[in-house]
This record gives sequence, structure tokens and C-alpha cells, in this order.
Amino acid sequence: MLVQLGYSQSMNDIQNLKVDNLSDAQIEQLIKRAESAGMNESQLEAYARERGMPASEVGKLRDRIQQLRSGIRPGQQQQMRPGQQAGQVRQIAGFNMNPALFDSIRRADPYFDLTPEQKKIFGYKLFHNRSLTFNPSLNIPTPGSYVIGTGDQLIIDVYGASQQSYELTVTTEGRIMIPNLGPISVGGSTVDAARPRIRQQLAKIYSGLLGSNPNTFLEIRLGNIRSISVSMVGELIKPGTYTLPSFASVFNALYAAGGPNENGTFRNIQVYRDSKLIGEVDIYDFLIKGEHSTNVTLRDNDVVIVQPFRNRVELKGPVRREGYFEMKPEESVLDLINFAGGFSSMAYKERVTIRRATGEQMKVHDLNTENFSSFSLQDGDEITVGERLNRFENRVQVSGAVFRPGEFSIPEEGMGIRTLIEKAEGLRGDAFSGRAILYRTKEDLTLESRSVDLKGILDGTVPDIELRREDVLSIPSRYDLKEEYYVRITGEINIPGAYAYAENLTVSDLVLKAGGFKDAASNSYIEIARRVRNDISGKIAEIINIDVDPQLNLSSEDASVILQPFDHIFVRRSPGFQRERIVEVQGEVFYPGEFALSNANERISDLIRRAGGLNQFAYPKGATLIRRTEYFQPLTESEIKEQNLRSVVAKLTREGMSLSEAEDIALERIEKRLLDKEEAKVKMEEKEKQTLASRFRAERLQDVSVGDTSLVQYEFKEQELIGINLGTIMANPGSAQDLILEEGDIISIPKELQTVRMRGEVLFPTTARYQELRGFKSYISRAGGFTEDARRGKSYVVYANGDVQRTRKFLFVKFYPHIEPGAEIIVPQKPERQPMTPQAWIGLATSMATLALLISNFTNN
Repeated sequence: MLVQLGYSQSMNDIQNLKVDNLSDAQIEQLIKRAESAGMNESQLEAYARERGMPASEVGKLRDRIQQLRSGIRPGQQQQMRPGQQAGQVRQIAGFNMNPALFDSIRRADPYFDLTPEQKKIFGYKLFHNRSLTFNPSLNIPTPGSYVIGTGDQLIIDVYGASQQSYELTVTTEGRIMIPNLGPISVGGSTVDAARPRIRQQLAKIYSGLLGSNPNTFLEIRLGNIRSISVSMVGELIKPGTYTLPSFASVFNALYAAGGPNENGTFRNIQVYRDSKLIGEVDIYDFLIKGEHSTNVTLRDNDVVIVQPFRNRVELKGPVRREGYFEMKPEESVLDLINFAGGFSSMAYKERVTIRRATGEQMKVHDLNTENFSSFSLQDGDEITVGERLNRFENRVQVSGAVFRPGEFSIPEEGMGIRTLIEKAEGLRGDAFSGRAILYRTKEDLTLESRSVDLKGILDGTVPDIELRREDVLSIPSRYDLKEEYYVRITGEINIPGAYAYAENLTVSDLVLKAGGFKDAASNSYIEIARRVRNDISGKIAEIINIDVDPQLNLSSEDASVILQPFDHIFVRRSPGFQRERIVEVQGEVFYPGEFALSNANERISDLIRRAGGLNQFAYPKGATLIRRTEYFQPLTESEIKEQNLRSVVAKLTREGMSLSEAEDIALERIEKRLLDKEEAKVKMEEKEKQTLASRFRAERLQDVSVGDTSLVQYEFKEQELIGINLGTIMANPGSAQDLILEEGDIISIPKELQTVRMRGEVLFPTTARYQELRGFKSYISRAGGFTEDARRGKSYVVYANGDVQRTRKFLFVKFYPHIEPGAEIIVPQKPERQPMTPQAWIGLATSMATLALLISNFTNN
């Protein structure tokens, strides 16, 4: 039935299918049959139910198909993803699977073609392992017991006083023909028996072969060997007649025939020669002991018969090899356990349970260890090995504040808590010895808790407690019973953050541990915020102030202030400390470049004077101030410091430059600081201190721009242009137009400009030469004039300094901006008008008709 289903062209007999007896290859064929019939998984299940397949078999079929689809073989544990339910596999619509999936399973499992029942038969896999072959070895010395037959090639070497070699083939009459001597009959003789016969004949030519002191010698060996025909019958996978090499044994023949089938014996394989039984082969001897003594060398026309098994039993449970085993009448349960490789570590070895079928019903035998060697097994017996109990008979545990927590054994004479602590190598220094907890498992498996005066037991003032199996002694640490203490230091300190609290920790100790003060802490003070305890007056924190002198030192009195847990130390920035602020002048000045602001009120005119003033090529009207916006992200002090330190390292490590001892030390110190992992934490803390105002403004503007993109569109730039009149500024220093500079400002002063650009809705956008007497319309004409989509009334001019002027209108007259060198004329596009829909026209007509009707009624009245 299985073979018919696996290889038939139809699925009409699917109702008789036994899924457990199908191999993975046969399940694969069933899937392909369903695909060719146009059925998916659910349709195949429905078809099987309609044909009468039991529901249990339908469920097994579904599971086997899912196992194939997921690449998991029966008995293999599936690795599940987080959140995946047990038994759930990846779902694929229909049966459109990659054929390479089955090829990968075949490569992974050498026994892919075997059914689960076949895999359980001990010895069955031997003849189905692709990595194992029983081909006879031809590279062996010529055995003396080899029987010479027709077709064998004999190589006869004569050496000594005479030298000669003969290559002779045995004829169908069993003879060899030696030149100048005639035929010699060797057929049916062994090599050892044929040797003296051949020597006797060759002695007629080589007399030195005979006598008491021969000087010529003879060697006979096999060249090309003949093939033999062997009949393989009985319970075999592929019975038939096979042509094998003459060196072949029973194992070679069994491998060629596919080995015994499910009903074949592995213990009593018979070899018949000339209608007589000449030997029996037990494959278990090879599997268990590696013996080949019963492996008979076959001859031509031998018959190998594999009888049905007589006594097969099943062994289940924690053994090395579960499955079906064939037993001989004289073998016992002990032999069966040896066949299975012995008990596993989880096995209960004192007793096994045997289920046996009697004439009408089942019977159970409990077999103790002493009866293993005397109990004989019968066909169909099911032997079950139990598992040992997952419990300990003498275990106690100790956890917590001891040096060696873990499991310990209770000796036969018993043990108390004092001895258990000694086994754990004593209490740690942080152990809370005033009280421990002993958890005890009662007889009804409920848990009981018991308080223990650990200090009294160790001192001997309190009686010791006798421990029982599964007792657990928990010794708490003092730190488990209170909140973890720490102190925190922030501000102008090199390594701010939280540090572990220690008793008698002073402010100077913590400053030293935090890497010392920054230079900005000079002439500053330290503020300590201390938690308030037991105060209901509304006070939040107790504040303690400590001064820092210009040399970054603390007074002896302040340095010895003892810190308490959770103190927060703030190192304030000195009010007189200012980091340099850099501005830049670009373009037509005598000394362009970067400048540091000398004071907070320095203006544009001051900076231009420091830069040497304007040169003869400068165009003051085109000067521009570039200023950072609120969206600019400046480098933090730590990033600037890191950048400068890396520059120092680069200078010190220039190629070919030898360093002094002091420079070597400095380089090592700087590199250590740059590699410090705490640097990243400092950057994050300082970035978090930045105000949220710019973020809120950006979010507010973004909300506006997203709300109606047709009205306004914002670009969040980090820098923007500010129009300035540098000529007026230099003529009137300190005036309202002379702006106060900020960090990052850039003053750009171009050369004299001589062009005007036209952009936007003009026919030919271009750049024209500036002419003093030409106006706005003249330059538009130079660009070909306005386009049809030009919005003339909204035209505007961007001047070289960044100022913008728009076109103004009074009544029906347009006043266009004046043009200067370097200006850019922008003509925007008219907004696209949406045509009126038919519904709008109907609404308009209805409104007009209603209005006309009202006017008519009003006129008539």
C-alpha cells in the first residue's frame, strides 16, 4: 500500500493512508501529486476527509507537511522566534515551495527516505547510509583460501636463478595454459592447493624449483578477478540475482540488495551453497562488537536468504538507542540493554516495565535489576525504562552574603547551619548576621519560612538548627536592605557625574576623583545640596557654600567637609570667566581673517578698524553681515577642547619630528584623555543643558509652514544675511546701524560690483552690465521683458548687502525699486488660478437669478 501510494499516479486510496509509515520522500511525492492536481493544503485535507481518512490521520498529515515546509525533521526541536506559539510554523500560501527545500533536507538527513518506523529498527540504517559502502577491497594480498574459478587471471612470477612471469586466464574448463608445458587444472582449487601443482609442472622447465636446496622460486597472485552471481531472496528491499566481485561477502551482497526490509531478520541471515547451509550471519555482531567472523565470502551461485524476524521487541525510555531490537531465545533483558548502548544518565536503572501480549489481553511485568540477566523476552514485548526522579535526597542550599553560595550535601550523620556556613567558607563582611531566613520544604511539598538568629548560632548562644533535605538558607547583605548610596558632582569639573558613596568622603576627595576643577571654576564657589530628612516645614534642600580661590584650591576647613549620601555638589562657573568669541572679516580689508572680540559691546566699526580699514577696492554698499540663527548648533566646550587636543596631538606626532621627554609625557597624557569613555557622557550632559527656546520656535514655525504651504514656506537655516550700510556705519560709529557683534559673525566686504542680475518670470534671465542711468524697466527689457505669468506688482530687488526692496503701487502707478551695482531683480510667478467647476457656475447663476428676482420684486412694489 505504501509503495502504491508513493509512486502511483492518483490519490484515490488516500483514505487507507497511514501517515506514520510514510517516509519524508513519500510525503514529498504526495505534495507534488496535490500540486499537479491544483490543490492547496486545505483542499488536500478536505479531499482526504471526503475520501474517508480518519481525523487523526488528517492531523498527522498536516503536521508532517508543516515539518517539511519548515525544514524540521521529526523529533527535532524547533527554535521559535519571540512571541511565536509552540507548534506554530511559518505559513506559506498553497504548496508553491522551492524544490531546493527538499534537496537541502536530503543533504542534511542521510536517512531522508526512511519512514519513522524504519528508523527505529536497530540496524536498518546500516544499509541506507550514503556515507557507508560495503564494496569489497581489491587492494589486498591474494588470500590463500581463495577458490580459483573461470575468468580469474593468475600471475605466476618465477624468480631466483631463473626469471620469468606468466599472466594466465582460467578457461571455462578450469585450466590454465602455460607455454611449452600444456594445460594445468586449477578450477575449484584454492590458491594454496594450486601452488604445488603449478610448481610441479614448471619444474620441468625450471629444475631449480625442486630439491632440498632450490635456487628458483615461485609466487602466484591474482590479477583481474572474475565476477560471481549471487541470488538474494527473502525479506529484502530489492531481492534478486546480483553480479558481484569474487571477493564479495554477505555484507556486500546485502548492501547491493538494499538490506533487510521491515520484516527481515538481522540476526539469522542464511547462506546456502550447493543446496547446503554453510553459514549464518548475525549483523548485530558487526554493529555491537565490530566482528566479521561470520561474514562468509561468497561463491558463484550462492544463495543468501533473509528470513522474517522471529522475536522483535521495542525498548523505550532514557537509553542510548531507543527502537526495535531483534532478540535470540537465549538472550535476556541485559543483552537488550547492551544492544541499546546502556542506560542514559537520566534513566532509573533499578527497574524496567515490560508489557507483553498474552493470548487474549496484555500483561505487565515489573523486572528488578537482579532479574535482568535471567528474564527472556518474547516477540512483541514492549520494554519501558523509567526516568529518575528530579529530586535530591541530601541537598541543601545557601545563598546571599557567603563566599561560596551554592548547593551542598548533607552527610549521613547530619549537619547544622553552622557547618553549612563553614562549608560555604564563612560570611562575607557585608552579611547581615542579625537575621537570616531558612526556607524548608514540608512533606506535602509546601514551603515553610523560618527566621534564624545567625549571629547567635555562630556565637554558640543559640542552639543550632538541624538541616533537612531541600532546605535553603538565605543570608541577606546589608546593602540588600538599604538604598544604594551615591553622591553627584556637576558643573565646572573635568569628569562630572555620579560616584559611589564612601564613609568619611570629603569634598576634596570627590573633586580629586572627578578629575579636578576646570579653569572656569577659578574665583568661584561650590554649592552642596543635601537632602532634608524629617523636616515638615517645607524646606526642600539644605544648601552649603564653599569658596574656590584663584589657584583652584579649597581652604583646609572647606576641603574637610564630610559628604553625606545623595549630596549633589555644584561647581559654579566664575563670574569673570569668559571664553574667547571669534568673528571673521572677509574681503576687501587690509587684514582679513578671524578676530577675537575684545569686549561684549564691540561693534562693526570697531572690528573694521582692527582689520586695518577698507582698502581701495572695497565696495561698502555691498558689505553683508552673516549671523548665526537660533538653529545653529555650536560646538560644546568639551567638543572644542577635544578638537584642540587632537590638534596638539597632530602637531606632536608629525613625521620625522623627535620629541623631548616632557613632550612624550604630555602626548601620552593627552591621548589617554581623548580615549576616555567618559568624554561621550560629558558631551551628552552639556548638550542637554542647552535651552529649549530654539527648539520650540522651530516647532512653532514648522507647524505654520505645514499648516498652509501655499501661503508661506520656511527654510530653517543655520546662518542668515543681515543687510548693513557699511558706509554709514564707518561715517557714524556707534550709531543705531553700527550693530554689536556676536560670536560667529562674518562681515563680508566685496570688491566693487558692476553687474545686475535678472531672475524669475522674465523671457531671458541673464546678467547685465550696470549703467547708472538705467532703471528697473530698462533692465527688465535687457532680459526680454516680462513673461505672461509674471506678477509685476510683486517684483522686488535684492541688493548686494542683503537688503530687499519691493515694488510699490499708488493708485494705478507702480514705483519700482532703484537699481545699484550687484543688485538682483526677482520677478515672481502669478499664483495658479483654479477654473470654476460646473457646480460653481450653477451656484453663481442661481445667486444672480435670485438677486434679479429680488430687485424685480422690490421695483414692482
